[in-house]
Amino acid sequence: MIDVMSPCDLTDELSSSGTPGVSKDRPSDRDLQRADGCGRVVLIGSENGTRIEDVFERSPIRIMFPRTGSRPVEEAVLINTAGGVAGGDRLECSVAALPGASIAVTSQAAEKVYRALHEQARVATRLKARESAKLAWLPQETIVFNRARLHRTTEIELFAGAELLALEWLVLGRSAHGEVVDGGNITDSWRVKRDGRLIWADSFHITDEIVPHLNRKALLSNCNAVATLVYFGSDLDKRLDFLREIIPSLGCNCAATLVSGLIVVRFAAKESSDLKLALRSFLQQFGPELGSGPFRVPKMWSC
Repeated sequence: MIDVMSPCDLTDELSSSGTPGVSKDRPSDRDLQRADGCGRVVLIGSENGTRIEDVFERSPIRIMFPRTGSRPVEEAVLINTAGGVAGGDRLECSVAALPGASIAVTSQAAEKVYRALHEQARVATRLKARESAKLAWLPQETIVFNRARLHRTTEIELFAGAELLALEWLVLGRSAHGEVVDGGNITDSWRVKRDGRLIWADSFHITDEIVPHLNRKALLSNCNAVATLVYFGSDLDKRLDFLREIIPSLGCNCAATLVSGLIVVRFAAKESSDLKLALRSFLQQFGPELGSGPFRVPKMWSC
C-alpha cells in the first residue's frame, strides 16, 4: 500500500519535527533541506593571457569558463544548479585576480530569491584585485520574490595598480507577471578596502514595515529595479566627467560620484528591462573608455 500524505499533513509533520526555538505552529526553513554552496576561483596573468590558478566548487555552485577556439580565459560564468535561493540557503563566491589577470565574471541567468518561511538566505561575494589585475564583476539581476528574506554582502579588496568594475542589482518582483512585493526583508551591503584600509561602506535595508512606503519619492519612487556599480582605477576625475556626460542617454534614473578614490554609480528604473538596457548601454559606452580589458557587456547577457 502507498500512504499518501496531503500538503496539510506534510506541514504538520514538519512543524512537529521543528528545531528548538521555533514554534510548532510556525514551520521554519530550518526544517527543510537547504543549500550550502561555495565557489572559488583564482586567476593569474601569464605570457599566453589569463591562466586559471585554482578552482573550488561545492554544490550547488558551479563555475564555467566558456572559450572560443584556443583563446585564453576571458570570462567566468557562475551557475546555481539549485535554480534559485530559498530561506536558509548559504551561498558564497570568491574571485581573486592576481597580478596580470584579466577576467569578467558573470552569472548564467538571473538569480531568484524565493519566499522564505522564517530564515534569511545569505549570499556572500568576495572579490580581490591585486596589482596590475583587471576584474569585472557583472552578474545578471537578482529577482526578489514577495516575502523573500535575503542578506547579501559584497566585500572587495583592492591594491594600488588594480582596476575593478563591480555591479550588483536587485529587482523587486516580476512586474511582467503582475507580481507585487508587499513584504520581505532585504539587506544588501558593500565593503570596499584599499591596501587593507576600508574606503567605502554602504547598506541597503528594507523590512516588512518599510516595503509599503517604498513608492515614496524619498525612497524608491515607484522604481522596482535598482543597481549599484563601483569603479576603481586610474584617471578617476576624467572618467567621472565622462560618466556624467553619458548618463542622460541611459534612459533611467542615474547619478555618479567620487568617494575616497572610488567611483560609485546608482541606477533606478521602474522595470527590470529598462534597467538592463541602461546597464548594457553604460557598459557599451564606458568599456571603450577604459581601453582593452574585461569591462564590456558579458556574452551571457545575450543568451
